Amino acid sequence: MTELVSLCENAVKAKYKAALVSTEKKNDVLIKCAKALQDNASFILEANSADLETAVKNGMSESKQDRLRLTVERIDGVAEGLRQVSELPDPIGEVMDEFDRPNGLHIRKVRVPMGVIGIIYESRPNVTADAFSLTFKAGSACILKGGSDAIETNKAIVKVLRGVLEKEGLEPDILQLIENTDRAVTTEFMKMKQYVDVLIPRGGAGLIRAVVENSLIPVIETGTGNCHVYVDKDADLDMAVNIIFNAKTQRISVCNSMESLVVHKDIKEALLPALYKKLSEKNVEFRCDPESLNVLGDNAKAATEEDFGTEYLDYILSVKTVSSVEEAIEHINKYSTHHSESIVTNNKETAAKFLERIDAACVYENVSTRFTDGFEFGFGAEIGISTQKLHARGPMGLREITSYKYQIVGNGQVRG
Repeated sequence: MTELVSLCENAVKAKYKAALVSTEKKNDVLIKCAKALQDNASFILEANSADLETAVKNGMSESKQDRLRLTVERIDGVAEGLRQVSELPDPIGEVMDEFDRPNGLHIRKVRVPMGVIGIIYESRPNVTADAFSLTFKAGSACILKGGSDAIETNKAIVKVLRGVLEKEGLEPDILQLIENTDRAVTTEFMKMKQYVDVLIPRGGAGLIRAVVENSLIPVIETGTGNCHVYVDKDADLDMAVNIIFNAKTQRISVCNSMESLVVHKDIKEALLPALYKKLSEKNVEFRCDPESLNVLGDNAKAATEEDFGTEYLDYILSVKTVSSVEEAIEHINKYSTHHSESIVTNNKETAAKFLERIDAACVYENVSTRFTDGFEFGFGAEIGISTQKLHARGPMGLREITSYKYQIVGNGQVRG
């Protein structure tokens, strides 16, 4: 593992240089990186085609191929994310709090870079550029460990970005990619506590669990998304159908897509047939509890207990019927991964109860769950969606990947 240790040592050296880059320089470099990605789109797409070819040979599912696939439009989107990050306020140096003590000490709480941020992720090559843009703007160095499925694409993106860093006279080791795809290297990377300040996993439940359980480095846990939409008895049903269609089918391979429908029994007869007709446009399979199965009959399958807790990432939807918003809240809190949950209702009192009592990073009223995204929140890109409660929660933008320190100024005070 000598190569890995050397890479980590280089990152430690680079983090001190990254912390000194001015806001103006960071913004200029990000804009040039965005342009470089678009200018080198054919080079990146060629590498992506090689990864996709391997994925097909290995029998990768359609939804995972969608995560892996880049297009010119998606590269344009990644580039736009970098430009948005360049336009965001630089958090480094922000005075978060400032006060004086009776003994004359002046204390400032100042936002500072995290240092070296490690990111372990799966088949989403857009994460490579997103992670760099945020960690770089936040004054940190990053070490990326992408999945083997996207290795050629990740290598191409990193080559383009490091090329810009070098051309601009910056330390290229501010951005590093672990190219060895051996799982043993990933396991060893999780032990590099003396070099890496924080580790962020992005991917499926298996990856996240492995990192949380095995890492010696402090972890910010990003969660899987068993996301629910609850349609209340006072809902606008046309609105509900539109929201569910978007939340379920707009992009099935992402963690903020809807996996489970909770419906009030009073409107199940009116909602479910209309919803089935709309979702049939995408061949969505319904897995229903007994009450909803009675409505849809042969158009649905009986749900198992496991269905209610499953993140499908596929054209499958579990359906649960409830008698009240309280029962909906209880069901969702039981099966939720605490990512994103939504209620559709015109009753403000019911909505307030749902927003207050649902235990999730993002809770919506009359909105698709697909908006849980750093780009949509105005953060530019995002480093991930945190479903934990310590340090960061929800879409993690610039501020969420910084730390702080206290600066104490005096005039000779000593403690008695």
